[in-house]
Amino acid sequence: MVSDAGLETSRRFLATWLIGGLVAGVSLVAITAVWPEYSPVNIAGKIKIKKKKKKPVRVYMDGCFDMMHYGHCNALRQARALGDQLIVGVVSDAEITANKGPPVTPLHERCIVVFLLLYCGLLMLMVSAVKWVDEVIPDAPYAITEEFMRKLFDEYNIDYIIHGDDPCILPDGTDAYALAKKAGRYKQIKRTEGVSSTDIVGRMLLCVRERTSSESPSHASLQRQFSHGHNQKRDDGGSGSGTRVSHFLPTSRRIVQFSNGKAAGPNARIVYIDGAFDLFHAGHVEILRLARGLGDFLLVGIHTDQTVTANRGVHRPIMNLHERSLSVLACRYVDEVIIGAPWEISKDMITTFNISLVVHGTVAEDDDFEKHDRDPYEVPKSMEIFKVLESPLDITTSTIIKRIVSNHEAYQKRNERKGESERRYYESKSYISGD
Repeated sequence: MVSDAGLETSRRFLATWLIGGLVAGVSLVAITAVWPEYSPVNIAGKIKIKKKKKKPVRVYMDGCFDMMHYGHCNALRQARALGDQLIVGVVSDAEITANKGPPVTPLHERCIVVFLLLYCGLLMLMVSAVKWVDEVIPDAPYAITEEFMRKLFDEYNIDYIIHGDDPCILPDGTDAYALAKKAGRYKQIKRTEGVSSTDIVGRMLLCVRERTSSESPSHASLQRQFSHGHNQKRDDGGSGSGTRVSHFLPTSRRIVQFSNGKAAGPNARIVYIDGAFDLFHAGHVEILRLARGLGDFLLVGIHTDQTVTANRGVHRPIMNLHERSLSVLACRYVDEVIIGAPWEISKDMITTFNISLVVHGTVAEDDDFEKHDRDPYEVPKSMEIFKVLESPLDITTSTIIKRIVSNHEAYQKRNERKGESERRYYESKSYISGD
């Protein structure tokens, strides 16, 4: 039995603890009220639990990226989705010539489109300008050699090497990615159907043949074929070139994949620039970069095939409206596009899109627009929101076409070789999942 004295002691001990706890609680509340920074919540929030930082997955994809088009862009988008950082190798002019024939676009221009003068200048500018690219390696080899693969793994910390499902066969008949596959560090993406550099060169070669033939342009308008997907069969045109005219099938899903999905804020300064943007090249990239720097949101208007034909001739555009739209959407400086923009900019259009500034470059195929019956920029000029930008590069779509025309025999031979591999690919083609 517990004595009365022991029971009394226990009661006093319990009472002391209860009173002490109550006093401590009241004191803590008072301290928190006077000095909030010392509250238990704030103190706990400042205690950082160190977590092991996850290593980013770095993937590598190489290519010629000659005459950069939406097929290249979609390949880069798919490759980026397989990792956290995409490093792109741009093959040198010498390597392309040795393995495929002369490139249309020199290395510096190809790099511009891939990453905008980040490393070596213009082709690099093309690759670097694509929104999914993080780094660019210029002068990459055409085939993955043992030495270069070790460099990728050890110096660039590459986890996987990526390529499309179409085979890349070297002149000696071996697989360019055999070593990467053997090392277990190779991943495959789905080829983007409906376009290739070979196809695009073929379209321009057809233009050369049509101009020298006795047929009138109205009888065999290439613009109609390219814009509406006619004549998907291989076209020999009497020259044996084996050119295969592509049939691009645009889908809403592809447009969504290329879009930023972000709208301009209510107070954003929206800059508008329009054009054909045919054979998307380094000159386009640079003028878009300058335009984007003048505001918070860049809206690009892309003219219809009919508008381009009316202003530049029956052989234009080489790429149809949807093809041109995807190429522009892939550019990191572009926030939104108008697919099929009007030739003349109206007051209603400026109000609808809340446009703050309309710009136009000094180097453009339609730079004599003021000679037209009606100036397409008359309204923005009257509103004093029109500005002419000094184009950084003297490159136009005609520049690219002239390169083909001036050396068309060499490109025709190149296309004959590539056309055969294209034919084998389509004949043995099977469904591949992915997008």
